Amino acid sequence: MNESLYSQYVKILNEELLPATGCTEPIAVAYAAALARNTLGALPNRAQLLVSGNILKNVKSVIVPNTGGLKGIASAAAAGIVAGNPQNKLKVLSYLSDAERKKIVEYLKTVNFEVKQSQSGCAFDITVSVFTDGESASVRIAGHHTNVVSIEKNGVRIGGENNPAESDGGFTDRTVLTVKNIVEFADRLNVTDVQEVIERQIDCNLAIAREGLKNDYGARVGKILLAARGDSVFNRAKAFAAAGSDARMNGCALPVVIVSGSGNQGLTASLPVIVYAEEIGCSRDMLIRALALSNLITVHLKTGIGRLSAYCGAVSAGAGAGAGVCYLHGGKYDEIAHTIVNALAVTSGLICDGAKSSCAAKIAASVDAGLLGMEMYKNGSQFFGGDGILERGVENTIENVCDLARIGMKETDEEIIRLMIKNI
Repeated sequence: MNESLYSQYVKILNEELLPATGCTEPIAVAYAAALARNTLGALPNRAQLLVSGNILKNVKSVIVPNTGGLKGIASAAAAGIVAGNPQNKLKVLSYLSDAERKKIVEYLKTVNFEVKQSQSGCAFDITVSVFTDGESASVRIAGHHTNVVSIEKNGVRIGGENNPAESDGGFTDRTVLTVKNIVEFADRLNVTDVQEVIERQIDCNLAIAREGLKNDYGARVGKILLAARGDSVFNRAKAFAAAGSDARMNGCALPVVIVSGSGNQGLTASLPVIVYAEEIGCSRDMLIRALALSNLITVHLKTGIGRLSAYCGAVSAGAGAGAGVCYLHGGKYDEIAHTIVNALAVTSGLICDGAKSSCAAKIAASVDAGLLGMEMYKNGSQFFGGDGILERGVENTIENVCDLARIGMKETDEEIIRLMIKNI
């Protein structure tokens, strides 16, 4: 691996591993709304929200953090308008007071929020327009959670990056990722190059997982897994990841370090690796290398799919986690490649029907597939190219899965959205 490619991989990790409070789609709505309110310079008396179907899907059923249990597009926008700090971006709602929470509830009762589905064709698209006393402001975020495409005041564009709607907004090119190069990167990594962001991932994601196991959030998937299936490392790896999602999807205000724009994927890619590292007593340096690998595998698997789709992102992160655990056990390229292929053979049909409590159970299933994929290869068993959508060579299989998710499941995504919003 040359120095230029090594540097790109370090940059990708620094771009991806960001702290976020709450589910990132309602947070993106709140971020856009907070920017719009700041641009307007006053508290709006009317708001219009034009959002893609995937945003509707991922905001509909999840609790907006720090709001006392509010859900939905209007609630996320109201929280951003009333109390959001846009300088904090994905932590825009991190520091709300009791008085601000009460004000959000009152604001929702008195202000008209008009919500419509965008027909732009962009899977990730949010436009928040706000009005008061003849003045208006509008903010559009598209492509990913902090990609501010435009900021307008009274119909005149005054800011924004003006990136294409589906662009990655100046991010390092993710197509440089391959499984072979990711393994080589992990092997030669100078851990100080990524230590800060990965240590933050360890601390934040462990904290919210422990919170989810301690208290009753959502459907309590993590707690139930431990109670019903015991304390083996295999089960704990699933339970910790699920418990983090239990808490995150159901109002816990602790931050999560995300990957591929998703807190659930950040939890899935990291917590099983952390649990296994503790079990086998590996060094901190080895854990950081394994987490770098798991995160990059997750990003690689998601790059050809897109940020939002009908394909559950936990599948990619579960395969990444399996690869990271395999690396902890001394796995090299062949073992890691087969772990990924085996995992993808099991759960690649898992759909995304929005952010909500059941995400925790899908995470548990995806981690199970990743760990099973590793154990299969350790025991001389594997799925082969030609089995279903699998193809000889890990990169060819990844390409097939990406095509399935991005192209083949496009109509599935539209039908999921139709079913979810028909009664809104």
